Amino acid sequence: MDAPIIRTRDLQKEYAMGDTVVRALDGVSLDIAAGEMVAVMGPSGSGKSTFMNVLGCLDRPTRGHYELAGESVETLSSDALASIRNRRVGFVFQQFNLLPRTSALENVELPLLYTGMPRAERHQRARRRLEQVGLGDRLDHHPRQLSGGQQQRVAIARALVNDPVLILADEPTGALDSRTSLEVMALLQQLNREGITVLLVTHEHDIADFAGRIIAFRDGRVVSDAAHQPKDAGAMLVAAPAPKAAA
Repeated sequence: MDAPIIRTRDLQKEYAMGDTVVRALDGVSLDIAAGEMVAVMGPSGSGKSTFMNVLGCLDRPTRGHYELAGESVETLSSDALASIRNRRVGFVFQQFNLLPRTSALENVELPLLYTGMPRAERHQRARRRLEQVGLGDRLDHHPRQLSGGQQQRVAIARALVNDPVLILADEPTGALDSRTSLEVMALLQQLNREGITVLLVTHEHDIADFAGRIIAFRDGRVVSDAAHQPKDAGAMLVAAPAPKAAA
C-alpha cells in the first residue's frame, strides 16, 4: 500500500453547547493511502462532517494527531492551515458555492488569486481544468446559465485548479438528479484513477457504492471500515437509457 496521505491518531473534537460538552469525534485513528477513493457514511450527528472539516483544515481537533501528506497540521497557525487548504486540498460541496455574477472561468480561477499567479497563467490553468471536466465551451457562462450538473463540474474544476493531492466532497450529488449524479461520480472516479485521493461524505448507499472503501461513523467513532468493490459509474452511464428530449 502507498504511504498514507491521511493519518489520524486518537482524533477528538469537542464542542461546548451551554453547560454540555459534545464530543463530535471520539478517538478516531485512521490511515488513508494516496490514491484511494473512500466514502464516509453515518447518520446525522455521527461525526462524519466534523471529520471532513478537520481533514480539510477547516477546523482543529481538540486533541489527537493529524498528518496530511506527511505534515503534522493540528498545531499550525490559522494562516498556515489556510495555505495547506489552498495548496493541497480541493473542496466540492452539495450546493456548488459558485459566485452567481461570475463566469465559470472566473469561478475556477478564484483559488489562484491567493497565490499571486499572473492573470494569463490563471486563465490558462482554469481553462484547462474546465476543459478536463467537459466544459470547455462554457467558459463565459454564469451559474444561472448552467444546469445543476454543469455547476457541479465547475465546482470540481475549481477544486482541481491548484493541483490538490486530496479532494473532499461533501454530499456532491445531493442536489442532483439520478443521471447527473452518475455523471459526477464518473468524473470523480476518473480523477481518482488519475491518482487523486478522493474522500466523499454521503448519506446515500448508492453513492458510497462507487468508492473502494467505506467507513461508517456513529457517535463520533468509526464503527466499520471495509474495502469494497466499487461500481463503475462510467459503465452505468453507457448502459442507462438516454434522457428524453424536451417536448
